Amino acid sequence: MGERGSVVGEAGVPPARLRDDRDFRRYWVARMASLFGSLVTAVAMPVLVYRLTGSTTLTALTTTLEALPYLLFGLFSGAVGDRLDRKRVMVAADFANVVVIGSVPVAWWWGGLTVPHVLVAGFVAQSLFTFFDGANFGALPVLVGRDRVGDANAAVWGVGGILDLTVPAVVGLALAVVHPADLLAVDALTFLVSAMLVRTIGRALSVPREHAEGARSSVGADIREGVGFLWRHHGVRSNSIIGALQSIAGAGFMALAVPWCDRVLRVGTSGWRFGLVFSAWGIGGILAASLTPRLLRRFTAARLTLAWMPVSAGFGVLVALSTSWVAAVLFMIGWGVAYQLVIINSLNYRQQVTPERLLSRVNTAGRMLSWGLGWTIGALAAGALADQVGVRPAMLTIVAVGLVAASYAWLSPLPRIARVDAAARADPA
Repeated sequence: MGERGSVVGEAGVPPARLRDDRDFRRYWVARMASLFGSLVTAVAMPVLVYRLTGSTTLTALTTTLEALPYLLFGLFSGAVGDRLDRKRVMVAADFANVVVIGSVPVAWWWGGLTVPHVLVAGFVAQSLFTFFDGANFGALPVLVGRDRVGDANAAVWGVGGILDLTVPAVVGLALAVVHPADLLAVDALTFLVSAMLVRTIGRALSVPREHAEGARSSVGADIREGVGFLWRHHGVRSNSIIGALQSIAGAGFMALAVPWCDRVLRVGTSGWRFGLVFSAWGIGGILAASLTPRLLRRFTAARLTLAWMPVSAGFGVLVALSTSWVAAVLFMIGWGVAYQLVIINSLNYRQQVTPERLLSRVNTAGRMLSWGLGWTIGALAAGALADQVGVRPAMLTIVAVGLVAASYAWLSPLPRIARVDAAARADPA
């Protein structure tokens, strides 16, 4: 990149402010483009399946397929992210997803779209994203430095929250006049934009392994090393288990959100009220991202998890109990703040305490446990329960697992870690 010297300087040191860092800006725009498209698909794909089948089980399956690839490929993708050039992995995954997601609207336009096609595309797309995400976990700390990881994640999650707020509402309105299959073309386009932008990042996103490590180990040994670090580190392990339990609750909600809006809240599957229900989560994301850097300057990561996990659990139950869309929106804002603050805090913590050579492996192992296992269990259980007891009782049952997560947090090593970290802050010597 010819302009790199003007941005990084002769010593290769990135600018102090993230807004002045051209490479971070390109990374950030790429992530925002990708997130925009993913939010379109997150609303349009379950609506597509629900309209094609009317089945709560198949609609819930679209949520299951978001996380199942992480359960199957998460550990391997982490090893790949630590072994190969992370930038190339991210670009390759994006380009492949242009084809995979783009195949759905193309099949619809040709009159040959089937439900299995939609479900397979969703699974393959998320499988490719697992490899992108594994590389991305290690790329960001290398790109910005560990001391700026919190601010960098806040910059991503903050505007991501704005997209969470606005995109589902726009999609909800669009679904009144546009077929959901057509909207997936937007996601395919954003994958292309993301790939092109990541390619233009000038700084390396990996430390050359021939200089950072000795002899090359096997993939199995790499995976065992990453999982071993996660399990031995009390803070990382505790946050990962909390994340798995919280994800069960979040997945239970998302798996039943479309039929819940239709059958319980009576707002249908399109229109401004439907979009607003989905958008309420974004308000929480904006607030969580803006609060996280400030809270981390005052409190330790362990203390934040202990304080906000019960809040997340409480608001989740209130959402599941709601029968009015107005009440649901208000409670979802509170749930979104607490739920996403716990997630951002856990991500920052893992990226700060994990050695660089293990970043992709440890973060994907943690995400496999929280997102892959927890989300898959929650979505599958919600769909199965809904067929037996109805949408509302099923949602309440699964969302209540958040209370188990809050209880575990206070019974885990986190209270002791919080005391030790607070003492270290008070007396750095």
